[in-house]
Amino acid sequence: MTTTGFDAYERERWAGRAAAYTRSFAGLCAYPVGALLDAAGVGAGVRLLDAGTGPGTVAASAAERGAAVVAVDAEASMLAAARRAVPAARLVRAALPHLPVVTGGVDAAVANFVLNHVGDPGAAVAELRRTVRPGGRLAVTVWPWPQPPLQRLWGEVFAEVSADVPLPRVPTGNDFPRTEEGLTALLAGAGLTGVRCVTLAWTHRTDPDDWWAGPAGGLGLPGLLLGRQSSPARDALRRRYDELSARYRDPDGLLALPTAALLACATVG
Repeated sequence: MTTTGFDAYERERWAGRAAAYTRSFAGLCAYPVGALLDAAGVGAGVRLLDAGTGPGTVAASAAERGAAVVAVDAEASMLAAARRAVPAARLVRAALPHLPVVTGGVDAAVANFVLNHVGDPGAAVAELRRTVRPGGRLAVTVWPWPQPPLQRLWGEVFAEVSADVPLPRVPTGNDFPRTEEGLTALLAGAGLTGVRCVTLAWTHRTDPDDWWAGPAGGLGLPGLLLGRQSSPARDALRRRYDELSARYRDPDGLLALPTAALLACATVG
C-alpha cells in the first residue's frame, strides 16, 4: 500500500488548519456521529479505532459511551484539539493506509468523512479492516455524488475561477462511485461481510461568516482556489457567496443548507 500525490495534497491543505475547521466545517461533520457509532456497535468496553479523528468529535462521543478509544490523525493541530476534547483517548499521529495498530487489535473501527481525503480508498478500507478483530464492526461516512445543495453552493461561488494548474484528483483507478452502490461495493471488495449503506439527509444551520471561514482558512478545494486570488478578486468572491447563499438564509440570519451523507457499515469476517 502506497501513498499518492492526492495524499500529499491533502496533507498540505490540512496543515495547521484545525482552528479553521472547528469554526466552519466541524459542526457539519458532527451530524452523523451518533448513527456512525451505532452502526459500529460502539458502547461501554468496546475498543474503538477512530481513523482521521480531526478535533476528536467522534472520539469524544465514543468515550462518553464508555469505549476505549484509539484516535488517529495525520495533522498535528487536529491531534492537539483532540487531546483537549478527549484526554482519555490514546492519540496517534498517522494516516491511512498505514496505521500503527496491531492486526485485530480493536473491536470496531470508524472513519467519519475520511475516505473523501485519501488517494486510495480501497487500500484505506483494507487497512481499517486489518485492525478489527474477526466479528468486529466497521463503519464509514462519505459525501455523495451528485452533490447536495450545501456542497453545490461552493461550486457555484467558484464557478468562474480558473485553476492555474491541474487540480489534484484521486487516481482514476483508485476512485469509486460516491453512491450507496459504490460505497457498498468498496467495502465488499475489501472482504467485509453484511455490508449495508444508507443515505442520511439533514439541513445544516450555520452562521454565514463561519461557513465562509472554511475557504477563507484554506480548507478544501474552495480554500485552494480562494488562496490563489488577488485581494480584489477575493472580495468579489465573498460578495458572490453572500448573493448566492442568501436563498438559504433564515429570518434569524443563519443559513439552512440541505445536505446528505452516505453511511456504510459491515462486519469483519
